[in-house]
Amino acid sequence: MDSFALSTDADLLARSLAGDERAFVALYERLKGGIFRYAFYMTGSRGAAEEVTQEVFITLLKDGHNYRNSRGDVGAFAFGIARNFVRRIERRERPYQPLPLPDSSIENLSSTLVSPSEALSGQLIRDEVLGRVQSAIAALPDHYRHAVVLCDLCELSYEEAASRLQCAVGTIRSRLNRAHALLAERLKPLRNSLPEIDSGTEGCLI
Repeated sequence: MDSFALSTDADLLARSLAGDERAFVALYERLKGGIFRYAFYMTGSRGAAEEVTQEVFITLLKDGHNYRNSRGDVGAFAFGIARNFVRRIERRERPYQPLPLPDSSIENLSSTLVSPSEALSGQLIRDEVLGRVQSAIAALPDHYRHAVVLCDLCELSYEEAASRLQCAVGTIRSRLNRAHALLAERLKPLRNSLPEIDSGTEGCLI
């Protein structure tokens, strides 16, 4: 068994700050996926997500002593750092870039907002739908976009998202419901423009 398997993130951070390289690697392996996915969905850029992920762990080594368990878990602390770096990237006005490959989370959200039961034929139609959903998410007000990214795309629970955003669970639910309504409204023209498909035509669900 991994010697760090039973260690908490706080323990790993403390050992990392004390110079334990193996503890730092273990902490990195635990947190990197969530940080990368968040930055990826918020910026629409793999390069920006890699930049944010790298900067978060550099900052953890430099400023990890500022972490306080009473304010949340280490994951929430790291998320706060990532959020600041994402904001910096957005202030640089990096143009929105579509995700290079369809993601199952995007596809699942697409099916909910655009076409939950229609079979669509053709990769071009599927790609257009995914691209329009991604663009609609990117255009949401920041507080709604965070709720969608964390709950729908990063698949965090309401409680975990509330911890990351330092708000009540009810606030997350409310923001998510409003965000879904905004997305459905913005994507209505796309839904209405989708071609009718014969029941016998092969296709793929988005």
